[in-house]
Amino acid sequence: MRNVFFSFLTVCVLTTFTTRAENRIPNSCRINGFAIGCQAYTFNRFTTFEAIEKTAEAGGKCIEFYPNQKFSPDQPDVKLDHNLSADNIKKLKAKLKKHHIRAVNYGVVGGKDPEDWRKIFEFAKTMGLYGITTESVNDLDLIEKLVKKYDIHVGIHEHARRDDDPNYKVWDPNYVLSVVKDRDPRIGACADTGHWQTSGLDPLQGIKILKGRVISCHLKDKTEKGHEGHDVPYGTGGGRIKDILDELKAQGFKGNISVEYEYNWLNSVPDVKQCIDFVKAYGKKKQL
Repeated sequence: MRNVFFSFLTVCVLTTFTTRAENRIPNSCRINGFAIGCQAYTFNRFTTFEAIEKTAEAGGKCIEFYPNQKFSPDQPDVKLDHNLSADNIKKLKAKLKKHHIRAVNYGVVGGKDPEDWRKIFEFAKTMGLYGITTESVNDLDLIEKLVKKYDIHVGIHEHARRDDDPNYKVWDPNYVLSVVKDRDPRIGACADTGHWQTSGLDPLQGIKILKGRVISCHLKDKTEKGHEGHDVPYGTGGGRIKDILDELKAQGFKGNISVEYEYNWLNSVPDVKQCIDFVKAYGKKKQL
């Protein structure tokens, strides 16, 4: 009877682990160990279909969508979001397949009410996404229930510090840690290293503060801290990109890295390619 009990207990533990381990980004999306591609916002002057094309052109393996981008050149009046029709979801999946790009994340997005949040998670599940990116910390009780139901990760994103809005707190990695540390382990941070730089923070320290809770990353290199800085290819600014990659690797990070390049909007593919090439070369030669 004792052996039967322990066998049953083992099955339960393994089943729980397996359930939590189901939603992983496949190795086919990884370059040098990192699942890297683009946040579609990089190409917000273009449609979602064009963003997929440009991500492939830059050498990315995956993409993170954001809500309200124009859907395609053929359907400019349609916006990509979690209310997308079944027919357009089919078209979207076909476009991704054609260019060998995997959709892995969606955000920054928030739900208007519980039903809207359910639609967000249904969309993520239908698209086979790894995660959702949001700043809706006040909805975490509801979000946590949906995370458990759908097995979708959630990362709390941060924009830059707002001097005119003391109630905006998610710019601070310490605050993000305080609201996620006691939650389901699939809830953590979408570490936007560029916005940390804009806020005057050391992005490497932000990654270290959130150790074990980094769900995804909007990885950016900027010319300087503060609002005057702008995005540049990895390794050419002050963003400590190699150090951040070292730290993510040491933490066993399994989420997605999105190149969210917010500069040179109309012709950013060469710059984005440099970012992805930096990751390709990571650990293979001396880098800044």
